[in-house]
Amino acid sequence: MDYRLRVATTADEPFLHDLIGRSIRELGAGDYTPAQIEAALLGAFGVDTQLIRDQTYFVIITGTDEIVGCGGWSRRKTLFGSDTREVRDNSWLDPATDAARIRAFFIDSRHARRGLGRMLLDRCESEAAAAGFTQFALMATLPGKRLYEVCGYVGNEAIEHPLPGGLHITFVPMTKAK
Repeated sequence: MDYRLRVATTADEPFLHDLIGRSIRELGAGDYTPAQIEAALLGAFGVDTQLIRDQTYFVIITGTDEIVGCGGWSRRKTLFGSDTREVRDNSWLDPATDAARIRAFFIDSRHARRGLGRMLLDRCESEAAAAGFTQFALMATLPGKRLYEVCGYVGNEAIEHPLPGGLHITFVPMTKAK
C-alpha cells in the first residue's frame, strides 16, 4: 500500500480523535485494561491542537486519503497528553539545553507493523534536529515502547500515571541523543 505523510490540519481533528481511540483500544489491549484505556482517553491520550497549530503534527494517509497514523514533535515543554490534560506547559524549550518532545503517535491497527511509526519518528527527529535539538524525549505507552527501543530510545523507570476513577496507567519516559 502507498502511504504519504503530511502536516496535520484542524480539519483532521475529528478523524484524529477517532483514530487515536481505535488505535489504543486495539493495539493497547495487550498492555492495558479496557478501563485504563477509556480513562486515559479522557486526557492522557488524545489530540493536542497546539501541535497542529505549531505545524509539528503529522498524519499518514493512504492513496484514498484515509488517515491511518499520526504523531508529532514539539518545541514546547508539555511531554504528553491531549488538550484536556490539566497539567500543561506550553512555554518554549531551549534547543541548546532541552530535549525536543516526541508526541502522540498512534497507528490504525489495520496498518500496524508496516513502518509507519518509524516513518513518523524519522520525520519528527529530522525536523527537531533542523530546529537545533540534539536530544529527544517522550512518554511511551507500553505498546509504543517497543518501537522506540528499536529506534535507539532508552527507557527510564516506568511510572504510574493517575487517571480518573482512581485508576493508573503505566508509561515509560524515554530519551535519545542525536
